[in-house]
Amino acid sequence: MMNLGFSAMGIEWGTYVLVGSIFGLLLTGLPLAFVTGLVALVFTFGWFGPMALPLVTARVYGFITEYSLVAVPMFVFMASLLDRSGIARDLFNGMRMLAGRVPGGVAVQTLVVAFFLAAMSGIIGGEIVLLGMLALPQMLRLGYDRNISIGVVCAGGSLGTMMPPSIVLIIYGLIASVSIADLFTAAITPAVILMFSYMAYVLFRTIRNPELGPPLSKEEANLPWSEKLRALRAIVLPGMIAFLVLGTIYGGVASVTEAAAMGVLGVFMAIVVRRELTFRLVQESVIQTINTCGMIIWIGIGAAALVGVYNLMGGNAFVSNTILGIDAEPVYIIMVMMLILLVLGLFLDWIGIAMLALPIFVPIVVKLGYDPIWFGILFAVNMQVSFLSPPFGPAAFYLKGVAPPEITLKHIYAAVLPFIVIQLIVLAAILFYPSIALWPIR
Repeated sequence: MMNLGFSAMGIEWGTYVLVGSIFGLLLTGLPLAFVTGLVALVFTFGWFGPMALPLVTARVYGFITEYSLVAVPMFVFMASLLDRSGIARDLFNGMRMLAGRVPGGVAVQTLVVAFFLAAMSGIIGGEIVLLGMLALPQMLRLGYDRNISIGVVCAGGSLGTMMPPSIVLIIYGLIASVSIADLFTAAITPAVILMFSYMAYVLFRTIRNPELGPPLSKEEANLPWSEKLRALRAIVLPGMIAFLVLGTIYGGVASVTEAAAMGVLGVFMAIVVRRELTFRLVQESVIQTINTCGMIIWIGIGAAALVGVYNLMGGNAFVSNTILGIDAEPVYIIMVMMLILLVLGLFLDWIGIAMLALPIFVPIVVKLGYDPIWFGILFAVNMQVSFLSPPFGPAAFYLKGVAPPEITLKHIYAAVLPFIVIQLIVLAAILFYPSIALWPIR
């Protein structure tokens, strides 16, 4: 195969053609993994000829043999087991006892449950499906405002992008070559701020107008203490699982990969104690894990090949010089990056954005003198925004699959808008005050 002469167009036009090809092929409905892989092969042969192929495949090999990547299927498997067991359901019912007769109380405790689920698994879609089946019908039955109910489920479920053990942070750590444990430590404060910001918004709306979030009835709120204690015991197992995963990481007992394996063991033991372990439960969990991880790996392979050939073309230097050549303060350059990520988030899923943009953005961030750990937290918050943002926000489609038929995608997109604004405010706060994220690791 001969060189097709693509190099004659120069790196600038080559960049335009490459990006245009990606979006053009995506419009045909082809999966992102196939699009990036196909464009990578065309540009490898067209720009350099067949002799450059081993250089690109070496980059792919480096990605798929990364040891820390083993943590991803472990955390996905743990989340799959939690999805199919009754642990999350009992956690929700137990936390419901704490709602009391406060307006918006059930919505607030739903956010707490979402935080717990995020701390146990780090997987986003499963949390929204669970909350959509457990919390959404409960809030609608109690007469909660539809928009608040939907927004709480979607925003709470998206906390998994931030709260360790976040898969988003693991992939960022692999790409940016930074400590995943440090990323986890830095992410906790922003995740807590997001959760409390959602709570503050719900309480502000429901206290001003209790009809938007009616409190529990006297009968439901004033259950005997024996029943309350029985329900609250359901919180113990999830708390122990979260401590097993995060406590071993922060205590220096285990690496992230080892903690992921311990988390799977903890969930297995919890399921055995609850007498819920069946062959079908394990089989379905394994199938879901294979499907999810297969998607992540194939997108990663395609993106690694594409970024590899683009770097060989000189694309990383071109983008770096273009961005660094902007006559503005460094913080404005970071803001431009955030804007680019937000726009990409309207059309691509987070793993594709991470694999395509981060290998180019992270070296620029380091050249500007910023901490890549801090940028990783900004990236995770940005991806949380993309998870809710129309037209392709995955949260809406996850929830639509389990929501009552009368709830449309239009209803869901309208409901999440106030929560997107909250996410953008938190994103801006971390951007201008990096110590929000970095204080625990300094």
